[in-house]
Amino acid sequence: MKRQYIYYLGIGFGLLTLNSCRNSDGKADGYGNFEATEITVSAENNGKIMAFNIQEGDALKKDAFVGYIDTIPLALKREQLLVSKDVISSKSQGVLSQIAVLKAKLKTANINKTRTENLIQDKAGTQKQLDDVQGEIDVIKQQIRSVEIQNAPVVNELKNLDIQLKQIDDQIDKCKIINPINGMVLTKYSEPSEITAFGKPLYKIADLENMELRVFISETQLANIKIGESVTVKIDSNDTMKDYKGTVIWIASEAEFTPKIIQTKEERVALVYAVKITVKNDGSLKIGMPAEMWLNNSNNN
Repeated sequence: MKRQYIYYLGIGFGLLTLNSCRNSDGKADGYGNFEATEITVSAENNGKIMAFNIQEGDALKKDAFVGYIDTIPLALKREQLLVSKDVISSKSQGVLSQIAVLKAKLKTANINKTRTENLIQDKAGTQKQLDDVQGEIDVIKQQIRSVEIQNAPVVNELKNLDIQLKQIDDQIDKCKIINPINGMVLTKYSEPSEITAFGKPLYKIADLENMELRVFISETQLANIKIGESVTVKIDSNDTMKDYKGTVIWIASEAEFTPKIIQTKEERVALVYAVKITVKNDGSLKIGMPAEMWLNNSNNN
């Protein structure tokens, strides 16, 4: 009975040792999930969505026109501002014509001043004549300043209308829904004929051509990895693993606790460093898909 007990104990120890060897042999250097930079495109104005021609899964180009929000209220307001500007401009024309007449008189007075100064040099004129001409010039200049002061509120009002017109033009331009990046539509939040508001999400898009794999490595692995280094990324594919070439683009400068979703309870207490790896997507990689990272200089690869 005792020999039988020792026999089974030896078999159990051997299996345990074999299993332990398997776990330590051929183990990836990091585990994680694929990510992509997701951008939520929101409305930049209020109103009814007149057109919105996208669907989830559509591949969109940067700066593509994908829809627009109703611009009729803004266009009517712009017409109203233009009419107000014409009315105020007509009032200003009378004032500007007065200034033009006074400037013409000032020009003539300056010519008379020059003539009088020449006559004085030739002993044919008097200082009184020069003083009279200079007095006339001073009066005309004062009249011009007075008219300009009276016209200042009108000029300021015209400037204010010009600013309002620029604001309206900017709002009309922002009624266009322009796609910001090359990417694929992940989620569509709004439909044509719906009423939207400033800041309301319209759709979510992400560039899936280049995916990012975020993995976590231990402090002892930091010496074996650096930014710009080429690594091998593996994903499950049927009964085998599919390989991709990846490039390390970021290594965290501070340690953090191992994420709960990818490690056992015992390993969660360990401090690790996050690493981002960019991978060219052939269409098989999806957001959230798990993957393994293998260092090309690792003995485990």
